[in-house]
Amino acid sequence: MHLHIHHTFTIAASPDDVFAFMVQPENLAKWQTTKTYVTPLTEGSTRLGSRFREGTKVGPRQWDQVVEVTEFEAGRVFAVKVTEGPQSAGRWTMDSDSSGARVQFDGEFNTPRLLAPLVNRVIGRQFRGYHENLRREVEAASPRAE
Repeated sequence: MHLHIHHTFTIAASPDDVFAFMVQPENLAKWQTTKTYVTPLTEGSTRLGSRFREGTKVGPRQWDQVVEVTEFEAGRVFAVKVTEGPQSAGRWTMDSDSSGARVQFDGEFNTPRLLAPLVNRVIGRQFRGYHENLRREVEAASPRAE
C-alpha cells in the first residue's frame, strides 16, 4: 500500500538558508535523528542526481539505503527517493512568507496494507519531529532568527 504524508511548517529563516542547510550531507543526522551516517556516492556538491548511502536505526532495527536527489531547485525544491532499501520518497518545497520560510513536505512510503494505519501515525509523528529539529537547527544558524 502506498502512504502519503503531508506536513506544512514555518522556519524563521530565508528559504535559501533552509535549502542550504538541508542539502549538506553532514547536516542530515542533526535533523533526521535516526540517521547513523551519510556517505556521498557522488563527487562534488549536492545536486540533481547526487546519490548517498545512509544508515538508519529505529529501535533495534538498522538498515542501509541509497538515496538519490530527484529535484534540486536552489532555495525552492529539494526531493529525494530511496533507490536501494525500503522504498520511499520525500519532497520539500520552500516559499517566503512573513515569518520566514514556509516549508511543505510530501512523503510517499510503501507499507503492507494491514500495517498502514499504524505506519501512517508513526511516520507522520517521526517527520513532524524531524521538521521541528530542522526548524531549531536552521533558526539557530540563521542571521534572520532572533
